[in-house]
Amino acid sequence: MHSYEPREGHRLAHDPLNSIVAPRPIGWVSTLAADGTRNLAPYSFFNLFNYAPPIVGFSSTGYKDSAANAEATGEFVWNLASVALAAPMNETSAPVGPQVDEFELAGLEAAPSTLVAAPRVARSPVAFECRVTRVLRLTDAARREVDAWLVLGEVVVVHIDERLLVDGVFDTLAADPLLRGGGPADYFTLGAERRLRMRRPDAGGARGR
Repeated sequence: MHSYEPREGHRLAHDPLNSIVAPRPIGWVSTLAADGTRNLAPYSFFNLFNYAPPIVGFSSTGYKDSAANAEATGEFVWNLASVALAAPMNETSAPVGPQVDEFELAGLEAAPSTLVAAPRVARSPVAFECRVTRVLRLTDAARREVDAWLVLGEVVVVHIDERLLVDGVFDTLAADPLLRGGGPADYFTLGAERRLRMRRPDAGGARGR
């Protein structure tokens, strides 16, 4: 086993954590600055944390524009980054100043949201309009603050391309989500040949068998 304490370094060519906790959904987050400037950036530290109410969140290493805008305005939009949108999604990860509109930078059309001011990515097949519930600065085990902020938001509107709904069920494969893997440049996709179906045991279970 290759064992190490993270505080002492991993002694590898690349930090393995991103490769181990993978693949991860991409938090392609759109926000508006206080002056109305549009911002769009991808975050691989993103996930769904609650069903009812639905709560999603992304973590920003450094207090970047997305976190700052979300905290200042109380809103953000998550846009599903599909494989077809891989190139423009990657463009929006460029380290540019807050005055740069990443929609324009990546050649993406914006669509108006319903309940929040931040726009959606028009070509994204799914979008969640969110209202911020908490912005938490992360700490280490000794309660020392680190340079990372977790932004949590309640999903108040869900937009789904109707072509992805089959008999009332969302077709994850058809959405073709782009998933972040490890290493400096690895992404992954889903394939039907890798599908595994398992039903949860019922209350009676098979524990005694």
